Amino acid sequence: MRIRCLEFSERAKGALRDEMLQQNLQRIGVRFKTARDLAFAALEDPESLREMGRALKEKAIANLPLLLETLEMRVKEAGGVVHWACTSKEARNIVCEIARTKGVRTVVKGKSMVTEEISLNEALQAQGIEVWETDLGEFIIQLAGEPPSHIIGPAVHKSKEQIADLFAQKLGVPKAEAPEELTRIAREKLREKFLNADMGVTGANAAVAETGSILLLENEGNIRMSVTMPRILVTVMGIEKVIATLDDLAVILALLPRSATGQKLSAYSTIFTGPRAPGELDGPEEFHLVLLDNGRTRILADPDRRQSLFCLRCGSCLNVCPVYRKVGGHAYGWVYSGPIGAILTPQLIPPRLARELPFASTLCGACAEVCPVKIDLPKLLLIMRQRLSEDPNFDGGVPLLPRLASRAHGWILTRPRLYRLAARGARLWSKALTEEGRWKWLPPPVGRWGKMRDVPAMQVPFSERWKKLKKELLGGVANEPTS
Repeated sequence: MRIRCLEFSERAKGALRDEMLQQNLQRIGVRFKTARDLAFAALEDPESLREMGRALKEKAIANLPLLLETLEMRVKEAGGVVHWACTSKEARNIVCEIARTKGVRTVVKGKSMVTEEISLNEALQAQGIEVWETDLGEFIIQLAGEPPSHIIGPAVHKSKEQIADLFAQKLGVPKAEAPEELTRIAREKLREKFLNADMGVTGANAAVAETGSILLLENEGNIRMSVTMPRILVTVMGIEKVIATLDDLAVILALLPRSATGQKLSAYSTIFTGPRAPGELDGPEEFHLVLLDNGRTRILADPDRRQSLFCLRCGSCLNVCPVYRKVGGHAYGWVYSGPIGAILTPQLIPPRLARELPFASTLCGACAEVCPVKIDLPKLLLIMRQRLSEDPNFDGGVPLLPRLASRAHGWILTRPRLYRLAARGARLWSKALTEEGRWKWLPPPVGRWGKMRDVPAMQVPFSERWKKLKKELLGGVANEPTS
């Protein structure tokens, strides 16, 4: 697996110093969030739809073994081959073996986070096989030699000027910054790859146990070409993506595009079942479905963390997360970023490599508010923090000073008189060090935090305001004339 070893805090510092990255992140966060909100606001009852999504995923995960067996049976009945992979290494070996035995020289891939998870490209290239990412964003980061920065938009961290420079350098074309021209260049480069590819590889947005069908959503058409043009098709899918029926699929189709891109429906919604049937003009001659575990059954067995398997990979939690929108996806060090990445990554890779991620959150709750299947992401983040802290091999995650400050805060909170005394002292200090309702100076180490945001002056606490208000109300009642 391709996992970088630098700590999250170190990568985050580098991201905060990158002015171009900061501009790009601010722009995409606002755009995605606005589109998502407008799409859900147009629904008559968006909360009921989210509840339906939550219920169907809850039921599917509860019945996962049965649904997977049914899916395997239906795929085989349709003429496909099903492979089971316990680990990412097994999944890589399965796909590489298919390619080797079938004499594959060129592979075209649709956008797939799970193939990023298992580092499939590197494994195929090590066998001398040419691999081409065909999603525009994935194509860009493949040329740049980078992992995805976002679940939905792999190259959202790059500006069109940066992409123009990359194309000119890697493809040897004249520099052209117009998005339409950049898209044309990529299309011309990839067209020949589609025509000559021996094998197509995709992920899956969902798989329907009832029919053995695979759902793929996209806006470019490249995945559909990867599915229909090569003679061999391999779909790699995490086992949690299975759902029960086509009726359930209708709910996914209503939720996922709205959450991901703010669309009622993606431009291309492909549902296929097995390889090409006799008499059909397009489609693969062979279809292979690789069902990947890679730690998912371990998550399934844990009642506290099981709901993290409900994720549709829409990316909406990233778009509203104040941490992601400041540091971007690469700071998280692996495939999955943002709140869902901070939860999934320590469960799918050795926890010591991701020990900081659950702590990289403000717990503001914005992620839970936009999740299409109502995953309680803040609660899961707290659970992950607790589990990591209880691990005897856990070596910190949170630096010493914040840990001591947190313990001191907890100690004061359990002593009301001391808390009220400290609050009064802090308000007096606040009056001397604030200007126009904002702190003009904060002591270290809090000062570093204050540099990135406006910190309001301390106000009179609610308990004191409530006492005063209650006295006024009761005094008013007492003074009312009786009839």
